[in-house]
Amino acid sequence: MTEELKGVPGDGTRQMQNLFGTGDENIRRLEQLLHVHIALRGGEMVVEGADAPSVDLAQAIIRKLMALLMRGERVDTALVQVAVSLGQKGELDQLDSLFQEVVATTFRGRPIRCKTVGQREYVHAIRKHTLTFGIGPAGTGKTYLAMAMAVSALKSKDVERIVLTRPAVEAGEKLGFLPGDLNQKVDPYLRPLYDAMFEMLGAETCQRMQERGVIEVAPLAYMRGRTLSDAFIILDEAQNTTQEQMKMFLTRMGFRSKIVVTGDPSQIDLPRGKRSGLVEAVQVLEGVPDIAITRLTHEDVVRHELVQAIVRAYDAHAAGAKEESLNAADD
Repeated sequence: MTEELKGVPGDGTRQMQNLFGTGDENIRRLEQLLHVHIALRGGEMVVEGADAPSVDLAQAIIRKLMALLMRGERVDTALVQVAVSLGQKGELDQLDSLFQEVVATTFRGRPIRCKTVGQREYVHAIRKHTLTFGIGPAGTGKTYLAMAMAVSALKSKDVERIVLTRPAVEAGEKLGFLPGDLNQKVDPYLRPLYDAMFEMLGAETCQRMQERGVIEVAPLAYMRGRTLSDAFIILDEAQNTTQEQMKMFLTRMGFRSKIVVTGDPSQIDLPRGKRSGLVEAVQVLEGVPDIAITRLTHEDVVRHELVQAIVRAYDAHAAGAKEESLNAADD
């Protein structure tokens, strides 16, 4: 039986329109997640549902989102998803703290903030530790937030340069057969790093900084034999490093440097029989002082909501396959 509870005040203002979103997408997402029905009746927003706790939570989330809108914040389906996740854990008040901290700003002046509690913990870990591992599925902001922290450190003069690298697994890091000069050869592998960097600093500024050596983007193979001091170093797609490559990379650290290693152990593209250097490093370095290992989950995915569903489905499939393997071994 549908139960109608006390309505949430609505005033027909622009904030109310923004709350509903384009095509009412925000409210529709809230309805889907909490199995409630939301409507405007006589100037009042009314929440209906068979489950009283879900109705109460929907009302609390709507009030919280309206308060954020009144402060000038933007509400979208990703934020609705985060609000529901926090509310179901009794942590809805943490939503405010996510908006109080600006990680960095884009070259157009847009503030970059953490969108989930997991992302906030990741950013805090980077601030507090010399070496941070950010592990999680696609869409959790691992690389983007690491780039934001690197740019912030460069602007505040905590470091003198930024070094960005990732393994070019598909070409076995033997890039000679590809056409063009070095930059043209490795661009397909480093493009995600360029994309994030351009958003933070702008393409022209990035180009000037690269010409001056303030920003360096290179494949992992070119890190061998170097010592990187006064630098913020990001190793992206680290699940595709070999054990030898990971050890080589981690020992490149010089004085006054900070390293962030990002990767997704569920997307390893190494040849069969090669063990991921990221997987080994996390096992070996867990608990070592000044090293943080932050694990992001599907709850931290801030892309289209379907990405969360895809990540959950693959996690469930992997868990089922592991259980079948264990059962087969027992037989």
